[in-house]
Amino acid sequence: MPLDELLIAVALCAYVLGALALLAYFFVRTPWLRDVGIPLAVLGCIAQFAQLIARFELTHVWPLLNLYGSLSLFAAMSVAIYIYFAFRYRLWFAGGFVLALSAIFLAYGVTWYEGTMPPVPSLQSYWAKIHVPIVVSSYAAFLVAFVFSCIYLVKYYATAGSPALARAAGGAGAPAGSPVLLWLNGLPSLAQLDVIVYRAVAIGLPLISVGIITGAMWAKEAWGAYWQWDPKETAALLSWIIYAGYMHLHTRPNLRGTFTAWVSVIGFVSIVFCYLGVNILISGLHSYKM
Repeated sequence: MPLDELLIAVALCAYVLGALALLAYFFVRTPWLRDVGIPLAVLGCIAQFAQLIARFELTHVWPLLNLYGSLSLFAAMSVAIYIYFAFRYRLWFAGGFVLALSAIFLAYGVTWYEGTMPPVPSLQSYWAKIHVPIVVSSYAAFLVAFVFSCIYLVKYYATAGSPALARAAGGAGAPAGSPVLLWLNGLPSLAQLDVIVYRAVAIGLPLISVGIITGAMWAKEAWGAYWQWDPKETAALLSWIIYAGYMHLHTRPNLRGTFTAWVSVIGFVSIVFCYLGVNILISGLHSYKM
């Protein structure tokens, strides 16, 4: 088995096993599950970046020019950004969801593996080494924001019907003896989760902004125009508007929290459509359709 394929297999196995361990840790909070999941997450992430480097060294073709390579970087960056947040803010409890999503996207990317082929002329540009990593990294930041938005919404709606649960969700403590209350108290408060989502979006929005700009410059070089309202361009602009709207709404105290968490969820749905739906299902300049 070639080295790059071996490293992908290692990453997939590490993500699956790490996801199982950290998902179990999310529910039962047994420390040894976290201690097993953390090194698996780090191993999978390192293996993926090593795979991208090895593939480039073996083929001398930039590895991000097809969906296989792009999704590999997307999964690796998603885990890398999550690991940064987890180490800084002690958020290992959410790792199972990030690793599970990363494993799903990576496994799907493997189904698009077609061996090594030279890129088409429009992709033989230095912009490929600038635009693609930036855009894919923005998608990864939005995946992390999506995971914490979902956790925020689960906690919010689980506590909405009970004043005692609501106090627990806000970090104000709650009567002892209830397993649900004890479990909820183990999660960050709603305010803390909201800040985590905001910080993840604050990474993704500047990246997708630069990605759209560099994409326009690449389009001018390759196709003669900065903007042609291609489905990919339009979908990227829509995603940018949603996340720019999130940042604006987050400045309003009456909209910050539950409403902006839903905007983050909708934003990631638009990202998946922009990333995969447009490229696979709709014909255009960025299409992977045969």
